[in-house]
Amino acid sequence: MNLRNSRKHPFEIFSNSFSDIMFFLMLFFLIASTMITPGTIKLILPQANQTQSMNKPPKEIAISVTKDLKYYINNKQVQFLDIEAALRKEKRENSEVHAIVRCDNTIAVQSLVDVLQIGSKVEMKMVLATSRKEKAN
Repeated sequence: MNLRNSRKHPFEIFSNSFSDIMFFLMLFFLIASTMITPGTIKLILPQANQTQSMNKPPKEIAISVTKDLKYYINNKQVQFLDIEAALRKEKRENSEVHAIVRCDNTIAVQSLVDVLQIGSKVEMKMVLATSRKEKAN
């Protein structure tokens, strides 16, 4: 007794809808990727109990110091000796420029003070960036 069906049905996959789905996924990722700030330098900021926010100055620059003592001005790596020249250039272009100093919480305080002294020498207002300290319950 042969119970098997003698006709075989062809197996088909309709791929028309897959191309539509892939197109919408590509659009979503393109739009989402433009909202992410590129070139952000990863740092673990020091923590403070109280944070003080400041009004947005007309022009601000970011000075970052990583844990391996690499210095960045606006996401562009510079040598320590070139920081003063770069800050003077920014100060000439805009006298109301403010610098936000972001440093890793593991670096020596002297490295931070050295950067702040350069800013003082150039007569630039500088602010130290911190992250909010989590409350322990």
